[in-house]
Amino acid sequence: MNLENQLLRAIAVTPLADRLDLVALTGWSRGGVYGGVRMLVDAGLAESVPHSSPVLPPTRRFMPTAEGLRRLADIERVDFDDMLRNCPVSEEYRRLLLARLDAVAVTYRVACALSDVARPLKVVWRRGEPQDADLVLPGETVLQVVRLGRAADRTSTAKRLWRLFETAGGSAVLVLAPDEVRVRHTRRLLARSPGVAFIALESGAAHATADDPVWAMPSAASPIDLRAIVQIIGPAPPPAGETGRERSNAPDKIDVERADHEGPAWLLPAVLKPSEKNAVDIVLDWPWIAPDHLGALLGVGRSRTSQLLKRLCRLGIVERFRIAGGTALAVTDRGIALVGRRDRVSIGALKKRLSVARGSYDENLDWRAVSGRRTRQLLRNVEHTRAVHSFTAMLARQARSRSLEIVQIDPPARASRYFRLKAALRSVQPDAYFAIRLGNQLCPFFLEWERRAVRPATMAARIAPYIRYYSTRGPLDDHGAEPVVMIVFEDRVAQSRFLGVAREEMERAGVRVPLLVSRRSMIGEHGPLGRVWIPADGGMLQHPFTRVR
Repeated sequence: MNLENQLLRAIAVTPLADRLDLVALTGWSRGGVYGGVRMLVDAGLAESVPHSSPVLPPTRRFMPTAEGLRRLADIERVDFDDMLRNCPVSEEYRRLLLARLDAVAVTYRVACALSDVARPLKVVWRRGEPQDADLVLPGETVLQVVRLGRAADRTSTAKRLWRLFETAGGSAVLVLAPDEVRVRHTRRLLARSPGVAFIALESGAAHATADDPVWAMPSAASPIDLRAIVQIIGPAPPPAGETGRERSNAPDKIDVERADHEGPAWLLPAVLKPSEKNAVDIVLDWPWIAPDHLGALLGVGRSRTSQLLKRLCRLGIVERFRIAGGTALAVTDRGIALVGRRDRVSIGALKKRLSVARGSYDENLDWRAVSGRRTRQLLRNVEHTRAVHSFTAMLARQARSRSLEIVQIDPPARASRYFRLKAALRSVQPDAYFAIRLGNQLCPFFLEWERRAVRPATMAARIAPYIRYYSTRGPLDDHGAEPVVMIVFEDRVAQSRFLGVAREEMERAGVRVPLLVSRRSMIGEHGPLGRVWIPADGGMLQHPFTRVR
């Protein structure tokens, strides 16, 4: 079999790999792979789609055409229909992989790193199983890859991992998490699991080699690299194979230009640029966000924000609404389906939380017309929602102007922390969570924007969850550093009254909460990073990075 035919087979067994992936997985020269792929495309035996993501640079990903598959079937003397049913090359499989293209891309990067340790390496894509793919190494060593998306919550993550460890097969599990907080939470879940597992930050694993220590064991402090992981684990029975579909159609020609408002949604991950994907994630995290606040979180100007929104609205992913005299943005059901398929979470559950009513940009939208529980609540309290969005946008602008690294900004749904106290499950549910890095020091913060706590009893109820939380090891376990609780009040009277109540409650419980308090007018004038914060133990106005001792 000549190189061109071998490369055609490699593209068929690793669909949507790019040329660098093919170089690493096959061991062939870069010149041979690049030239061979060009010949296959020119001959109509292969085609490509563009792809880029927030963690990977732009590239083109290749797959065989129907004509290429028929030629491969003739070369290998197999039935064409059998090839469609039993290999990841059918139209149905292609649509599934395109809908999960971000996960496909980072999984290939992990496979490329592993190929430096053991070759030949086989990538087996999974459709309905908990894992995204199985990486099969020589000697029956199988590493199962699980990518956790931004939209995956605690419950869906726990259920997915439980299902994975309930199924037989696999030597170990490689889990990719989107942020540090999710890494810590998932490590605790994995520590209670019966299987062998390793976890890494997705952005780190996407660029790591086999010798880069970016992986962590659930109960070990020191990081580990893929070469050591392969040496630690042993062979195991391979996972049960998925049965082939009764009907599998030959793949149609991909037309990227079809991905307009009426085009196929499964093509959107290929046509969206990283900035557009980031914008969709931010609007989904912060429903009813204003365009200016979105631009601040993206770090772009008004003109660029307008360009992004124009395309996202044309694609039917984001919609504009007129709310209380201002423009607000929300992700449509089409956009929710895009994210749900990408992150492998229930689209129905996402819609129940985040769906919005279709309306007109020229009309005010009433909160009663909104179907999602979370979006309806945020719209009903739109003044509070706008205040939190404004604070977060100011923080992003101010941090950027001071060359500070914003590690993480989380909306209320992801900012919530759950912990056990005296066998009872408790929680803190702030309005936002953010972390900024100063050199080697991580500075995490909770935000509470308070408008209703005006009586001492209500104020005591507001501080009580944090007193319970800081009486446990939860703050350090969740963040690696003790987060500061930052509370903003509407006026000076409520601010002063709360400081007195908070001191009394902390003294009564014998628990110190690192607490900073400010008010709306000061934040608006000097910004969140100005000297606008009063510590709970008294003292002068200070910078928020001054630790409360």
